[in-house]
Amino acid sequence: DAGREFIRASLDGNMRKAEFYLLKDSSNNMLFEKWKKDYYNKLSTEERVSFKNANILPIKIENENDSTVQYSFSNSYKSNDTTVIKIVKVNGIWLVDLKELH
Repeated sequence: DAGREFIRASLDGNMRKAEFYLLKDSSNNMLFEKWKKDYYNKLSTEERVSFKNANILPIKIENENDSTVQYSFSNSYKSNDTTVIKIVKVNGIWLVDLKELH
């Protein structure tokens, strides 16, 4: 759920909600700040609306072990772009780790 919620919030431009699901460390904080700046500074209003209206298209959810999941997805706006995020369980809570985003 953390991965899906993070992706949905990111597509919607709800960065506060997306940040809730982020693994908090210096690298992730830096990557997330860049992500937010790119969203607001590089995307046109029309692109942001298209992302907000897009559906998440899960491609593959792969358990690496009991505390790490690789979530491959695309979205209906940019269906040819596949993204893979890592979701890790820390202290019983699932969080998104952007350090291995690809």
